[in-house]
Amino acid sequence: QVQLVESGGGLVQAGGSLRLSCAASGSIVSATAMGWYRQAPGKQRELVAVIRSGGVTNYADSVKGRFTISRDNAKNTMYLQMNSLKPEDTAVYYCNAKRVSLAPSFNYWGQGTQVTVSS
Repeated sequence: QVQLVESGGGLVQAGGSLRLSCAASGSIVSATAMGWYRQAPGKQRELVAVIRSGGVTNYADSVKGRFTISRDNAKNTMYLQMNSLKPEDTAVYYCNAKRVSLAPSFNYWGQGTQVTVSS
């Protein structure tokens, strides 16, 4: 059973930066995609950024140009660099690793880390 643990969340003022990390207890090379999701109070969980096994990245329109997703397979860790943070970025951020196009499939979630951006 692979465990995902997020870290790096906290309180930051608008315009500041945070770097989130997601450490996996096992290898992430078998994942077809890894991503960051977030959920704000009263809203559904939304995809923030995704990085596929081939290295292709995609971002939600709301974070393009401000957030950067990356991974280090040797360290079994994924990162989300968040710059120019806005109050609307406040949410619990979750990391995800999935394998959906090839057996055996899996879909792992971390417990989340709180990001709070003050105005």
